[in-house]
Amino acid sequence: MPMFDQLLAPGNAVFSAALLLMLMIGAVQAIGLAGDIDADGDADGDAGVADTLLAWAGIGRVPFLMWLVIFLALFGALGLGLQQLITALTGGPGTNLLMVPLTAVGALPVTGVAARVVARVLPGIETTAIERDDLIGRFAEISIGTARVGHPARARVTDEHGQPHQIMVEPDSADQIFQTGESVLLVKREGDIFKAFTRGDFYLPRLD
Repeated sequence: MPMFDQLLAPGNAVFSAALLLMLMIGAVQAIGLAGDIDADGDADGDAGVADTLLAWAGIGRVPFLMWLVIFLALFGALGLGLQQLITALTGGPGTNLLMVPLTAVGALPVTGVAARVVARVLPGIETTAIERDDLIGRFAEISIGTARVGHPARARVTDEHGQPHQIMVEPDSADQIFQTGESVLLVKREGDIFKAFTRGDFYLPRLD
């Protein structure tokens, strides 16, 4: 069977698509179109089973898009290899219902190892996978909407490595309102919401 037909065979289509998606993400990153995507790869929430699983899979070791590229490459290659092995042993490929989850589970620990290796070889990459709390103390700009207490708006903040992040922000004080384009100082975080004070660029002191 020609190589192209083999890649498009029903048993291999999912794995071939994963490799194609990996190439597309890599191309987007290479030409700089992914710069505004929040790819810090960190996981919020209490430490526990979820955090352990994320660390085991290597998430947070490198930016998320890089982790995704590694996972898709390993998932696709491992899936194609397993299908070839099963075809050689049984005369036909395994069903996607079995092979896709089996390959995904098998690719995760290998991805974790690969992410750790990449992070050690290129330590500058690992430093860009920051914790969200590291953004506290930085100025953010309200990008969409008007923020009030209880009604956060989307804002854009740049971390110490120059990487942009999209976050949700609301005033820390009930008497403040943030408008689009306003610069605010992030002072704390409650769950997924950052609390902030305005820098005062939009307002002059009022004389009552």
